Amino acid sequence: MSNRERRLRTVDLARAVGLSTQQVRNYEDAGVLPPAGRTDAGYRVFDERHRDALLTYRALRPGYGAVTATRVMRAVHTGDVAGALALVDAAHAALHEERVALRAAGEALDALAGRDAAPPPRPGDGPHGLRIGEVAALVGVRTSALRVWEAAGLLVPGREHGTGYRVYGPADVRDARVVRTLRRSHHLFEQIRPVLEDLRRAGSSEALRTAVEARGRALTARARSMLAGAGALHAYME
Repeated sequence: MSNRERRLRTVDLARAVGLSTQQVRNYEDAGVLPPAGRTDAGYRVFDERHRDALLTYRALRPGYGAVTATRVMRAVHTGDVAGALALVDAAHAALHEERVALRAAGEALDALAGRDAAPPPRPGDGPHGLRIGEVAALVGVRTSALRVWEAAGLLVPGREHGTGYRVYGPADVRDARVVRTLRRSHHLFEQIRPVLEDLRRAGSSEALRTAVEARGRALTARARSMLAGAGALHAYME
């Protein structure tokens, strides 16, 4: 019997990769592992290919995430190699889109933090600022997004006396642009709030620049993890 054909009990496989026996069973049920053999008594029987599958999944997970890694392994084990590779392609395409959005954020730093972040006055604009629909059109989002950001405390527009309509000044437009840019880069509200506070306090772009640089480092680390995972997947498929 070759090393790859060596039979492993569930507990043997679990110990070999540092998992519990229940986790091994769960991974088989999820398709992360190829189907296990069974003894006459109904016990699972694994071999080195199952160990390799678990190690491949572990290599995929840091870069592609647990959901995509599971779907990739399941596709491989059902013989859908094209489907597995399509999932890999989609993940790389999504990473590229994040890089594009991040690059745009970096290029927009000065505009977002500068004095000229607000649009120039136009005929018909109110004397105290812009209405929510005008700001939504300028920023490129729906009015509902502006309301959600306001509810989260990210935007604090004024209110028109008498009507109660929202009124956005230059700083409010700037803040909306910052939120839109960072949300496209998948920053959480909790990560955006200090950026806005810094801009409001000193008009500095330093906090925004720090956030963008941190996201850039995270994307680079994820790209390296994806490269390692893809290599492990290729070896496993071979």
